[in-house]
Order: sequence, then C-alpha cells, then structure tokens
Amino acid sequence: MLRRPGLTSAWNIRRLSTAVRHRIEDEGDWFYSSEWWGTDSTDGDGHTVFRSTSDKGNGIVSVAAYSSSKPSEVYWPTIENWLQKRYLEANPDVKHKERFNILGYQWRVLRFNGVTRQSTVKVLAANRDSEPGSVFLMQQPHCLAVPYLKSMVSVGLATIASCNYDIKSAVEGKKQMRVLCIGHGGGSLPLFIASKIPGAEVHIVEIDPLVISASIQAMGFPAFSVMTPSGNRAFSKPDSTDEVMWKGTHERLYLYESDAEKFILKNTNLYDMIFIDAYDGEDIFPRQLWDPDSPFLKALSNQLHPEHGTVVVNLHSDSELLDPDGSVPSVLEQILPMGKYVSQVGRAYKDVLGENTSSNGEKKSGLGFTVSVPWICNTTLVVCKGFGMIDGNYDRDVILNTLISKSIEMEHIMNLPFSCLQYVKRGLKLVD
Repeated sequence: MLRRPGLTSAWNIRRLSTAVRHRIEDEGDWFYSSEWWGTDSTDGDGHTVFRSTSDKGNGIVSVAAYSSSKPSEVYWPTIENWLQKRYLEANPDVKHKERFNILGYQWRVLRFNGVTRQSTVKVLAANRDSEPGSVFLMQQPHCLAVPYLKSMVSVGLATIASCNYDIKSAVEGKKQMRVLCIGHGGGSLPLFIASKIPGAEVHIVEIDPLVISASIQAMGFPAFSVMTPSGNRAFSKPDSTDEVMWKGTHERLYLYESDAEKFILKNTNLYDMIFIDAYDGEDIFPRQLWDPDSPFLKALSNQLHPEHGTVVVNLHSDSELLDPDGSVPSVLEQILPMGKYVSQVGRAYKDVLGENTSSNGEKKSGLGFTVSVPWICNTTLVVCKGFGMIDGNYDRDVILNTLISKSIEMEHIMNLPFSCLQYVKRGLKLVD
C-alpha cells in the first residue's frame, strides 16, 4: 500500500527521478508516475474499469485505467510474434497459425475508498484474430511501479543471499524457493518473484475476495492461481489464453482467500522468504499482525526457515516528520496513522522472529533493520535468522557493505531492470 499523496511535491518527484541510474529500460521507473499518480481531486485521464463495495474493511474497491507511453508501438510486433510462438507451444496440434494483435498498454491502479492507492500494475491488452471481440489482459511481470515494492524486493533478496542462501540455483530453477506473500493487492510482487525466480513457489494470502476479483478481472493477474478453501485449484486446468501468457509461471502461484492469522495457524509449510503488506481501507496495519504476544507472530516464527528465513514488511513511515521528542505531530495523527508504531512493529518482529538456536544449542539473535523508501512515506522492515550472532552485537557498516555486495549480485543474476543499490543504501537503521 502506498502512503496517501500530497507529502511530496511534483517538483521534487521530477527532480529526484532524473537522479535514478538507468540500466535496462525500466517501464516501472518512478519517472513515469505522472502517468498514473494523479492528485487527490482528480483521476487525470484515467477511467474506472472496476468498482464495488467491500465487506472486509476496504470500503469502495476500484481500479482505474490510464494510458501508458511505454513500450512504444515499434516494439509491439515483437510481442505479437512472441504470443504467437507461445500459442503454438501450448497448442502443438493446432495446424493454423493464430495471429495476436496488441491493442495497447495501460496502467491499472487499485484504490480503496477512492483515495488510497493500494497498488499499480502495467497491463498488456490484446486479442486474437479468431476472437477479435474478446480482449485479454496480461499483467507485465517485470514491471514494479511503486518504489516500496522495489525496496522490499531489493533489500529482501540481498538479505537472504547474505544468509548464505543459494539464490542463484533458485533463479536457475535448480532449487525450490518457498515464498509467502501476505496481502495481495494487484499481485505485482508475487508475480515478479515467480517470473524472475523459476524455482520459486509463491503462496499468497488475501482476506478480501473483492481484491482478488479486481486483480484478475481488471489487473491481468493469472486466474489459474486461485485456490479453494480445501487447498485445490479453483480451475482444474488453465484455459488456452492463460497457457499462452503464463505457462511456466502460473503453476507456481497459489492464491488463497483467507484471514492471514487463520491461514498461518493452520499452515504447516516452511518458508524461505515472507513478504507482508497488509493494510486495510483505513491505512491500518492490523495489530494482530504485529503484537508480540499474538498467535500470528509465534506461528509465523515456526514457519520461517531457521537458517536463512527472511521476513520483509512494508510499513507506513513518518520518521522524517516526527517531533523532536519522537512523537507524531498532532496535525499528522489522522493523515499518518501508522508512523508512530513503526519502531514497535520492528521490535516485535525482531524479538519474535529473529531468535534462533544454533546447532550446539546456543541462543542466537537474528538481525532486524529498516530502510526508508524514496519518494513516498514508507519504510521497509527486514528481519532474518541467518545473520544470527551469539551476542547480538552487529556492526552496521559491515552489514550494509554485505548487503550492497549481494544486491549487486542480485541485479546481475536476475537481470533486473532497476538498481537495488538506491534502496539498500537508503537510511539503514538497526532495530534495537
């Protein structure tokens, strides 16, 4: 979830965007945010493509569509040929060639109550010659549009790699990597992980069925990922279009409609990485997801790999806006309801999830730290077991240098379109 807009001027956005180091073309660069960010009072050139009222605390759930300038039409024939090739691979018995037509690209923005931007994705719209009136959407899995997602991915992967986890083998598909995402939104984070790490099996937990419907119907998330309460696929097999777009990826996505605490208490899986981004329509991170005495955190600790398990949490932060005594200015109490709890959340996660026992029975203290997210008021919290030390005395500079080194490796191994360094190096603070 993104912090409500208005705290960063448009001028600063443009100025800071020019400082981003460009590598491979990043279609999700914050430079393009003007195409979908808009203002509090207008949707700009967007139009609503999905709208309904949630009964799970998210108010009015809507999806607005905006035109995207990238990729330009000169690249569309290449994508059409790729789709045609995928169609023949998925349907080897078909004797006629199916032609695909790119209709364009759009940003799709998921909102709660018409104000809070929950997530942003880029979709490809296309059809087939045989069904010209049937338009299908494909979310672009390589595109992470909002900075906090890039922060979570960059810092999280650099951390687990620093815990001696062989992520290269997972990227090459030689090793299974179990990932849990609590909070779904438009689905860009789990889709990014599954597409970039062929060895990743990604479980997703989302409490609101309306959010799941919005992501599939209006944001191009794979429908085959949906699971039933009994743990089976909602669809026995993907349709032919899904096979064209997602074969090799959607088989490794498992999307569950469930309360996060109930899911964790019943779950028996052991996860290598856990991503948590679970805010409701009022921008509130539910207390049961961070209370140190809650069943949720205790159960989550048991499902985190004891050697390299890494948890990454998105938090709203107003750390740069606090009064000198560390309190939240009264004028910001309603605008930034979460910021005053960031340090408490960090301590709770570190205390409950960070503890570990070495092979000889000694208690080790896990590592917890935060980094700030550029351009928006969010903080990324990371807690892991693998950095564990007997005395718990960490050297910030050593940790930072290790993360920087691993982040550079991640960029190369995963062929990322953005630099991880700008997220890893941004205001790293250890959790006491």
